[in-house]
Amino acid sequence: MTTEVRVPTLGESVTEATVATWFKKPGDAIMADEMLCELETDKVTVEVPAPAAGTLGEIVAAEGSTVGVDALLAMISAGGAAAAPAAAPAPTAAPATAATTDVMVPTLGESVSEATVSTWFKKVGDTVAQDEMLCELETDKVSVEVPAPAAGVLAEITAPEGTTVDATAKLGVLAGAGAAVAAAPAAAPSSAAAPAAAAKDIANAPAAEKAMAEAGLNATQVAGTGRDGRIMKDDVARAVAAAATAPAAAPAPAAVRAPVPADDAAREERVKMTRLRQTIAKRLKDSQNTAAMLTTYNEVDMTEVMALRNEYKDLFLKKHGVKLGFMSFFTKACIHALKEVPEVNAEIDDTDIVYKNFVHMGIAAGTPTGLVVPVIRDADAMSFAGIEQAIAEKGKRARDGKLSMAEMQGGTFTISNGGVYGSLMSSPILNPPQSGILGMHKIQDRPMAINGQVVIRPMMYLALSYDHRIVDGKGAVTFLVRVKEALEDPRRLLMDL
Repeated sequence: MTTEVRVPTLGESVTEATVATWFKKPGDAIMADEMLCELETDKVTVEVPAPAAGTLGEIVAAEGSTVGVDALLAMISAGGAAAAPAAAPAPTAAPATAATTDVMVPTLGESVSEATVSTWFKKVGDTVAQDEMLCELETDKVSVEVPAPAAGVLAEITAPEGTTVDATAKLGVLAGAGAAVAAAPAAAPSSAAAPAAAAKDIANAPAAEKAMAEAGLNATQVAGTGRDGRIMKDDVARAVAAAATAPAAAPAPAAVRAPVPADDAAREERVKMTRLRQTIAKRLKDSQNTAAMLTTYNEVDMTEVMALRNEYKDLFLKKHGVKLGFMSFFTKACIHALKEVPEVNAEIDDTDIVYKNFVHMGIAAGTPTGLVVPVIRDADAMSFAGIEQAIAEKGKRARDGKLSMAEMQGGTFTISNGGVYGSLMSSPILNPPQSGILGMHKIQDRPMAINGQVVIRPMMYLALSYDHRIVDGKGAVTFLVRVKEALEDPRRLLMDL
């Protein structure tokens, strides 16, 4: 008989928590009400007691996993039941039994149902310590590291590199310390099973099989880009899109690119796009295909903002512990303009327009793996210091690859700063389903006519891309003018003018 250990009620308005610490490991004997693990929410720390006495079996949610209310954390076997199944996998008559622990896909986040196994850091037979990184998964939003739920020996890899797995899949099996001796004799059967593993690796992704069935395609009509030609879900989507745009050419496989001379091909390097990069490409193209996107431009004299920043930056850093940058000024200016032009802070839902009476500001950030947009929630209720602190913290987490899915969802407007890379002018692409995005650019000294005289001023081009289905030209221009006015006279932000 087994007992499930589930996430308790976390409190009003709290829907998820992070598994901070496990006090027990699989195979440990536990008493009823003994503390098993500790969860952290954004408000409190919650201890999870054992609902019954027995032996801790499988840990489903490892440390660092994000879990929802009532999610399964672990299993408890009554009495000594946990030891019995451990003896079954051992073909040799070992004097001591060793428990096994399944390595499961961790919680992937809201709306993420599958991932691709990108890298295994360990191989079968390797000894691993608890919490040591076993493998890395790639979703269409972030990379997820999978730690070892217990110490032991990696006995089996059930999802090799390139495999697409769902949110409940098993990735591998860890044998307890007593199985380390049995790992060597197991080498023969594992090598004998190599052809079977290879055959499994070539099998198409389950999500791809389902997508092909729904689209009425067979495997010969889809070019697989997975390992050994395995067909992935994205391959099916590309095949469907190609058939829709060029039905006459459907029977013949479309050439990916023009032929390349052999001597050139020998000097090329082909690298498969990461799921994050594929998703970035798809979302940006979908945005262009869906929204009636238009861009309007203006320029802003940064003299006053730069003077204000230079005057108070040292005092600001001393008091708030964070540098005073330009992003807080632009964020405040956009919030001010969004109040006057609310359609820029709205989205289309079928035949309805949904106006947001709050501002969750997306701040685009470049990372080594691609562009991500962490969201500062309720930015309209924040001070300059709060905004700068949030930008610094989320920017660091983005560069380190530590952002959760929740931190990149729900934005209502986005700011993208291409100026940090030297961009003088560009047209940003909307971040669906948002209806507006502001592009910042390089500050450059330029001669300007001020009161009939030519003076040198630090100027920046601004670009607002907007969805013309919601936002009219008048609203877009008004928004950009209000941002310009607030930046050229920052006192307007204090006076709400």
